[in-house]
Amino acid sequence: MTRFLKDLARFRRGPWEMVATVLIACGVAMMMQPFILTGFTYSFSVTLVGTLMFIVVSHFPE
Repeated sequence: MTRFLKDLARFRRGPWEMVATVLIACGVAMMMQPFILTGFTYSFSVTLVGTLMFIVVSHFPE
């Protein structure tokens, strides 16, 4: 866990890609659930932020 946080602080590609992927997955899950209206409302924004984050992070050094 400590290495993961250190790599996040040093802007390494691997951990930031994982965070972006989790955001995309959460956004898709929020979009597909029919129970919580707030989750559905913000699902597109979360997916968009995760996608943009993934595009930017793909240029970070390994």
